[in-house]
Amino acid sequence: MSKFSYHRGWGELSTQDQSDLIAFWLEHKALPNEAQGRQRVAQVVMFARDPEGKVAAVCTAVPQNPPQLGQPVYFYRSFVAPEWRQTLVVFRLLKQAVALLEEDARAHDWPCIGVLLELENQRFGEKGRMPNWPGIDFVYVGKSPRGLECRIHWFKEAKLKG
Repeated sequence: MSKFSYHRGWGELSTQDQSDLIAFWLEHKALPNEAQGRQRVAQVVMFARDPEGKVAAVCTAVPQNPPQLGQPVYFYRSFVAPEWRQTLVVFRLLKQAVALLEEDARAHDWPCIGVLLELENQRFGEKGRMPNWPGIDFVYVGKSPRGLECRIHWFKEAKLKG
């Protein structure tokens, strides 16, 4: 059983959740100021709270059409509090967020057809060296313009655009 509780964002955040998320980013210096926090909070897909109810991790997504793919995808970001980085919260959050994004894309005639990760955390590059990550169905698709490893999950029923 998970020690975390998982909560939907994507238009369902209460005012308190929004305040907690902004405070979380600022506390951990994940964002430089409250104005950027207010912008980013509109992009929250899911977040996790620890057993005491404090925000432990959050993920966001924005639609993009990266030149290397030529297809509309959700660009996914996550941030996990340092004390929870050795747990499975990041993977559980990712798995639930992908399901939510796919459900939303299906309901809105596929504005995006997948989820793109750009791996900034060196730990992922060291641990997940296989081209296909089992269980979460992300595949290696090359390097970003910033030289970071990229992985993508294609939504099962989506069709390529154009």
